[in-house]
Amino acid sequence: MTFRLVQPTSLAEACAILADEPGAAPVAGGTDLLSEIRDGTATPDTLVALDSIVDADMVGITGTADGGMRIGALTTIADVAAHDGIRERYAALGQAAAGLATPQVRNLGTLGGNLNQRPRCWYYRHPLTVCLKRGGDRCFAVQGVGKYLCITGGDRCFIVHPSDAAVALAALGASVTIASGHGQRIVPIEDYFVGPDVDLMRENVLRPGELLTAVTLPPTSEGQRSIYLKARERESGDFALVSVAAALTVTDGVVTQASVALGGVAPTPYRATGTEEYLRGKAVGEIDAGEAGAVAVADPRPLPDNAYKVPMAANLTNRAVARLLASVSPSS
Repeated sequence: MTFRLVQPTSLAEACAILADEPGAAPVAGGTDLLSEIRDGTATPDTLVALDSIVDADMVGITGTADGGMRIGALTTIADVAAHDGIRERYAALGQAAAGLATPQVRNLGTLGGNLNQRPRCWYYRHPLTVCLKRGGDRCFAVQGVGKYLCITGGDRCFIVHPSDAAVALAALGASVTIASGHGQRIVPIEDYFVGPDVDLMRENVLRPGELLTAVTLPPTSEGQRSIYLKARERESGDFALVSVAAALTVTDGVVTQASVALGGVAPTPYRATGTEEYLRGKAVGEIDAGEAGAVAVADPRPLPDNAYKVPMAANLTNRAVARLLASVSPSS
């Protein structure tokens, strides 16, 4: 296919093009969009190259006034993984970024692009299959191959969100900044993603003419620690079958805050509220990590060939909680 490439020099110009041209799509690293174009699942008339924008706020990692961190959306995944402050204070995000895809993809792909990538469902990605998400009349996975799809939260469409970073950011309580020609708005990361029960055709709240420009992490508290674990078929370069990000705050031997998010089980990053409720207020010595894992997914409803994800989610959550608690010193 043919398309026009434009290289705006300002954020305002990029937003204006995206607002005025319905067939325009933003491109940064291009690791996902270009593969969609190649496969015929995306047919934009115009590509808006974000790397030509002269805006320092969209690249790099800086501290915020309240002690948190701000990551520009055009920051590469490799830079996120290598940042000392991220690895030390927001370990779950550093671990998620470091294990994401391959070194080549991490060097090129951006954080914003990773959060905005499209689903990896075989039927959605196949150029000859017009599934429900691409304007068809049915989800082929229901009677086809659903091995990699969701076990909860599906509604006519049973995708899972493919972003590792999104799961870590959900557990860490991050927010995103969205810019348009009308200004900026800040959205909690969990409110950024949209499931098929809300809109079959999209995965986030971006409106025409809007761009995700930054991710902000809140300040960490004393006694807070986090972890990201990922189960996959291949050791490298693969998407998560199931992933878990957990962040716990332990004060005087008691879990005072707990945040747990799962990937690979739902159309959006899934908050394991059952696990969080089980952990909060308990003394470290009273916690059974196996029980914490057992309540990770409430009322799972797997497809015929992905029921393996139910025990996998429980076991991975068990392991994440156990590792975090093992890192707690007796005086914490």
